[in-house]
Amino acid sequence: MSFLSLSDISKRYAETPAVKELSLAVERGEFFGLLGPSGCGKTTTLRMISGLEKPDAGSISLDGTNVTELSPERRGFGMVFQNYALFPHLNVFGNVAFGLRARRRPSQEVTERVASALALVQLPGYERRRIDELSGGQQQRVAIARAIAIEPALLLFDEPLSNLDVALREETRRELRELVKRLGLTAVYVTHDQEEAFALCDRISVMSEGRILQTGAPRELYEHPTALFVARFLGRNNLIRARRLSPSDEPLARFITIDGGHHLTAPFGREQLTPINQDCTLSIRPEHLSISKALEDSKGEANLIGAQVRAINFSGATTTVRLEAGGLLLEALTLESDSVAVGDACLVRLPPERINILG
Repeated sequence: MSFLSLSDISKRYAETPAVKELSLAVERGEFFGLLGPSGCGKTTTLRMISGLEKPDAGSISLDGTNVTELSPERRGFGMVFQNYALFPHLNVFGNVAFGLRARRRPSQEVTERVASALALVQLPGYERRRIDELSGGQQQRVAIARAIAIEPALLLFDEPLSNLDVALREETRRELRELVKRLGLTAVYVTHDQEEAFALCDRISVMSEGRILQTGAPRELYEHPTALFVARFLGRNNLIRARRLSPSDEPLARFITIDGGHHLTAPFGREQLTPINQDCTLSIRPEHLSISKALEDSKGEANLIGAQVRAINFSGATTTVRLEAGGLLLEALTLESDSVAVGDACLVRLPPERINILG
């Protein structure tokens, strides 16, 4: 049984559906991400988990207990908001102690837990500081300390790092993951930032228009997207329109590209295949393409096509090479910035095992 379960939950605002029959399962001790663009329903989903919003349909269970009708305070979850939601009239101690005092914990216990929580977020001795004396990064840590001080069954994060600068965001997310793992907490984290989700989360659900399109570990989502939206949203991708030519019982599926008429093969299972002679979309990451200037006969090489270099964009550690192959446009990512020049004829290899078919 999963620690947190959402079963077919839906939510509408007036005539606008925000979340549509969404189901997911989060395991105990897991750092789980909800990733998607603005307006996809991820924050609404988090608010339904927290109890700040009630689903129009479906149910939410925690450790086997239905909590759909429980108020936020009875669920006992810790939540960190994008704007931190700190109380400006209270000092750091008052903010971190707020949830403990609301639960009527003894004064000695409150003092000890506040000190412990501030030490965990690397702010020992900050109890008497005013909120307006703190930097953005320190305020964010106070918000996290307040959330963990109540020893919550579940931690919920709504894009808590988005207001920090890039360097501080990278440092804080590393510390945040280490803290959650060290305390053995279960967390659900909402973000629109792919890099942030990949760095923090054990598993991620990619959302679009109120639905989950794919759930998996970061590497699985990146290397094996199953939907066109996921392939586009998670970094750069070569999206190739093609038509399947082979019957489903062949070990390698054969395709012809709509642009350029190139023949490609890939090892897909029968359940992944689109109908024969029907258009589909193949994807392959730019870093998986390899370029060679040797134009000698290579008939034995799988997925090797002739192309011409159209543009080269140097980006420091990597270089993007844009190619055209008889109308088929491709991007390759290489570490060797001087391996080819604009106008060069070359051969491009698309490794069969790196190609995905998108539904």
